[in-house]
Amino acid sequence: MDLVYHGTMLLSTAITEYLEYLQVEKNASPRTVVSYRHYLEQFAMWLKKDTEVGAITLEQVRKYRVYLYNFLDEFNEPLTVRTQTYYVIGLRSFFRYLIKRGEPCIAPDQIELPKAEPRELSFLTNEELEKILKQPETNTMAGLRDRTLMELLFSTGLRVSELVALDKKMLNAESGEMRVVGKGRKERIVFISERAREWLTRYFEKRLDENEAAFVGYRGKGVAENPSPKIQLQASRLTPRSADRIIQKHSQAAGIVKNITPHSLRHSFATDLLLNGADIRSVQTLLGHASITTTQIYTHITNQQLREVYERFHGKKLAE
Repeated sequence: MDLVYHGTMLLSTAITEYLEYLQVEKNASPRTVVSYRHYLEQFAMWLKKDTEVGAITLEQVRKYRVYLYNFLDEFNEPLTVRTQTYYVIGLRSFFRYLIKRGEPCIAPDQIELPKAEPRELSFLTNEELEKILKQPETNTMAGLRDRTLMELLFSTGLRVSELVALDKKMLNAESGEMRVVGKGRKERIVFISERAREWLTRYFEKRLDENEAAFVGYRGKGVAENPSPKIQLQASRLTPRSADRIIQKHSQAAGIVKNITPHSLRHSFATDLLLNGADIRSVQTLLGHASITTTQIYTHITNQQLREVYERFHGKKLAE
C-alpha cells in the first residue's frame, strides 16, 4: 500500500532554514555556508519549480546526478567526480537535517555518492624540497618572504588557507608552537621547527609595514625587490592564489617537473612524519583531519616506500 503524501515545507524555505542552522547551530564557516548554498540552489534551479521537500523523489535525484555528470562549465569542461561528489554530499546533508527536524523526505543514505577517483598525492623528496627552498633570493623582501613561507608550510603542514590567515602575533618564534583555526573552525596546535623559526625571525625583523598579516604582497612592478618604507606600508595580506603562484614559481625554477602546490608541502610534511616512524593518529591530529580515513591516504605512499626497502634488502643472500 502506497503512503499518502500530506505535504511539507517548500524547498526554498527549507534551504533558507538549513543555511541558518549551519550558521547558528553548527557554527559553520562563511565559506562552508556559501558552498552549501550554491549546491542546494543549483538543485532547486534544476527542479525549475519550488516544490515541497516531501515530494522530491529518488528518481529526481538520480536524474539530477545524470545532469551533473553531463554538465559543462563556461570553459566547456565537465565537472570532476570530486566536484560532483560535493554537490551530492550537500544534498545528503540537507535531507539529513530535514529528517532530524521531523520533515518527511527521502532517506539521505539512499543517495549514493559517485565512485571516487583515485587521489593523486604530489609530495617532494628531501632533495627536491631543498632545491625549491634555495630558489628565492633572500636579500630581497619578496625572496625572504617566500623562503619563510615555504619553510613554515613544510614545518607545520598547514593548509594554504590557514597559512594566509595567520597574523604576526600568532607566530611565536621562541615557543615554537601556535594555535591554528582549521576547517570547521576547529583549533589545533602546530609546531614550528627551529629552522623555520630562524627564517620567521629574519623575515619579521625586515618588515617595515604595519599590516597584521604574517605574509604580505606588494603592489607595483619591481617593488617586491627592496620596497621602500612607503611602499611596505601599502603591503596587503597574501591570498591563497598568490601563495600558490609563489610555490609554482620556485618549483619550476628548481627544475621540478611535478605540479607542486602549497598542498604538496602539506603532503610532504605528513609523508616525512610517517616515513620517520610517526603513528597515523598523531599525524591526523597535526594535520587537523576530522577523520582518520582522510589521513590514511598517506599510507599508500609509505607502503610503497616500505616495499622498495623490502625488495632492496630482504633475502639478498638467499638469491646469491
